Amino acid sequence: MTNNLTRRHALLAGAAAPLVALSAAPARAKADMKGMATPLFSRFKHGDFEVTTLLAGTRAVEEPQTIFGMNASAEDFVAVSEAAHLPTNIAQFFFTPTVVNTGEELVLFDTGLNAEGITAALAAAGYTPDQVDTVVITHMHGDHIGGLNSDAGDTFPNARYVTGSTEHNHWSAAGNEGFDGKVKPLNEKMTFLDDGGSVASGITAIAAHGHTPGHMGYMIESGGKGLVLIADTANHYVWSLAKPDWEVKFDMDKAAAAATRRKMLGMIAADRLPFIGYHMPFPATGFVEADGDGFRYVPSSYQLMLG
Repeated sequence: MTNNLTRRHALLAGAAAPLVALSAAPARAKADMKGMATPLFSRFKHGDFEVTTLLAGTRAVEEPQTIFGMNASAEDFVAVSEAAHLPTNIAQFFFTPTVVNTGEELVLFDTGLNAEGITAALAAAGYTPDQVDTVVITHMHGDHIGGLNSDAGDTFPNARYVTGSTEHNHWSAAGNEGFDGKVKPLNEKMTFLDDGGSVASGITAIAAHGHTPGHMGYMIESGGKGLVLIADTANHYVWSLAKPDWEVKFDMDKAAAAATRRKMLGMIAADRLPFIGYHMPFPATGFVEADGDGFRYVPSSYQLMLG
């Protein structure tokens, strides 16, 4: 009995000792707030390829229903948003070019808003602009062509350029300042393709018209694995997937864009393929599930880490 009490008292005394020491410790200076931080790249193995998504920019945009769900009632927009725990007064936009290293070529899909953003993201991922062999432009909106050049000249001095023929023909005749300043100077280095055209071995164009007249997605295949780069087929992971018929401000042909969304997302869901969406929440990779009359976005977790 005495031995048990002695041991118990010793244990209690030992447990109390650190509390006394802690209370006597001097106060330390407060750590500085560091602010929001976001990684600039994410890389995974895809068959024999390496795929890297690049965060070339992100920004908050107010009044998202002026952009998404333009044909939806305010009540429906609120209901869908609240079900997904999303605010209805503001949204975060992401701009995510993708690099595919085939082992033979370094292929960059789209270039972000400006040269500074894409070069910073490339540098974080361990690449330099002069290493890029091929630049693929999915369509000619400013947030995809903005990084092609700057006051310093062409951003990718050693690259060839690939885009859809329908897309290029449309903007060539449109008198668009962005296209004329960013794309037209590269015309002599540019080749054109249509639905089913090949960028490189394992990289095939998929017609996804509607967002723009010649908007393209791409199938990336290696080692028996498929991955779909949807570009701007869907611009938001809830408002464009759950409600694919909701109109989007930036879709030039809204009916065609909605039909393309349903077709592309249906194919990805049925074939259980991973996809990359240019405006999905970074790192912009995930899966699609059919859900009622629409679809549900399933962000990737560790699936793509498994090769």
